[in-house]
Amino acid sequence: MATSYLTLTNEVLRELNEVQLTSSNFTSAVGIQAFVKEAVNRALNDIANEEPQLPFFAAAASGETDPFYGNVTVASVAGTRWYLLKAGSSDITTDYSSIDWDDFYITTIGVSGESAPYVSKGLKFVSLADWRRYLRDSENADDAKGSDASHGEPRYVIRSPDHRKFGLSPIPDKVYNVHFYAYVKPTPLSAHSDTIVLPDQYSNIIIARTRYYVHQFKENTQQAAFALDDYKKGMRQMKSNLINPQPKSMTDDRIYF
Repeated sequence: MATSYLTLTNEVLRELNEVQLTSSNFTSAVGIQAFVKEAVNRALNDIANEEPQLPFFAAAASGETDPFYGNVTVASVAGTRWYLLKAGSSDITTDYSSIDWDDFYITTIGVSGESAPYVSKGLKFVSLADWRRYLRDSENADDAKGSDASHGEPRYVIRSPDHRKFGLSPIPDKVYNVHFYAYVKPTPLSAHSDTIVLPDQYSNIIIARTRYYVHQFKENTQQAAFALDDYKKGMRQMKSNLINPQPKSMTDDRIYF
């Protein structure tokens, strides 16, 4: 069961030897209790800023057909280069918080009218500067040909200057499913029963970061340093567990069953 906002807040208050809250007075908290509540959300936001691509910040579940296909799919349109990363997003404040630009993938699997052999390959990320330097002139010249332009199977993905769109190069000659991984910021905790998106085993990281803010506020320099050290250790352990963990079989030549 995921840790609740009330439980996190009270854990910090208990460590500080302060009066704990209840579900009845949680909303009306004042003083140090209100500060701790705010610091819990600051701590959660800090984790998301430091490691925005942790699995529990994923915008959706991985692809149903293949988890390596990402958690967002955008269908290309023949003759169109640029696409919104998040369909329906009105401005940058409602966009995804992070995109894995190194893991864009295109397929024709599931595209109406397509049959085997299907296109299924990764796209290489090209910076906007490199695209402008090496690819834009030739592609713009090709686009100027109008209906005679020779579009083709995309090989590269480009990030727009405002970071809100992705571009395909060459410009698609038909419909492809473009898959990628997107991540969102955690929703701020509000009600006492709200729960964190992190698994319980990592709740200590939020608690340590919250303690850091409280001790800073109280000008307890030494205690703040201890709390910051606990936070950093927790983050290192979590990243080691979740971000490209190395199987034992890669660290020695013994076979594990």
